[in-house]
Amino acid sequence: MLGDGQDLGLPNPVVMPGTAPDDPASVYVTVMGRVQGVGYRAWCAQEAERLGLFGWIRNRSDGTVEAIYHGPAKRIVEMVRLAQKGPALAEVTKMLASPCNAPDNASFQRRPTF
Repeated sequence: MLGDGQDLGLPNPVVMPGTAPDDPASVYVTVMGRVQGVGYRAWCAQEAERLGLFGWIRNRSDGTVEAIYHGPAKRIVEMVRLAQKGPALAEVTKMLASPCNAPDNASFQRRPTF
């Protein structure tokens, strides 16, 4: 699993040592950069749904985006790699990740700004 608040940097991929590719995993991420007003949240939700992940994503009033992704570890790794790039108009400058508990919902939700 990822260490608490691990700075994933860019463009380094996520590594989850000790977790088998098909083991369930959950990760909480905070994303910084130009990630609001550019379709980042909707794009990430679409990608998470495409990968069959559960969780949620929302904008924060400080300009960051936060999300929880839950599913097979290999798909979490893929989602975080995708989220490091984002859609064409986004510019991710930093991403922090920490392991977390699985979300209560059995779908992927777009939540309102917090």
